[in-house]
Amino acid sequence: MTKYLILCVDDEREVLESVLQDLMPFEDNFIVEGAESVTEAKQVIAEMAGEGIKLALILCDHIMPEQTGISFLIELSQNNDTKSARKVLLTGQAGLEDTVEAVNHASLDYYIAKPWHGETLRSAIISQLTAFMIENDDNLLSWTTILDSEAILNAMSERRASFGE
Repeated sequence: MTKYLILCVDDEREVLESVLQDLMPFEDNFIVEGAESVTEAKQVIAEMAGEGIKLALILCDHIMPEQTGISFLIELSQNNDTKSARKVLLTGQAGLEDTVEAVNHASLDYYIAKPWHGETLRSAIISQLTAFMIENDDNLLSWTTILDSEAILNAMSERRASFGE
């Protein structure tokens, strides 16, 4: 099974640690990394790409010192290597205009408000990763025990039907 990256970006160390703890159940099947800045996040993405590991999902805070989360997500959406990654904004501070900008630039797939509940976060991540795999992975069967099996089996059925046409 291909390994994929889940990347969390938040400049507040305690928040980052908390998110990473909530994502521990994904560590058996994904590489889960944290970054405290956009610069660090770009380094992680580049290192993983060098090892052939593709960014599947990024959870990003909005208000950060060097670059806003939304501008970073827009940047990722314009890069061929990262545009297919699912982009989740995890913040309590993004204004309506910023969020609309991200949605309009197809740079935001999901929004989670702080404070969050671990189960709600994991459920959203499963949904986003399922969508990513259906769009980007040819070996869907291997994901049925980890992600949304019903959605994956439906996608497999649709793929078989389209091959028969």
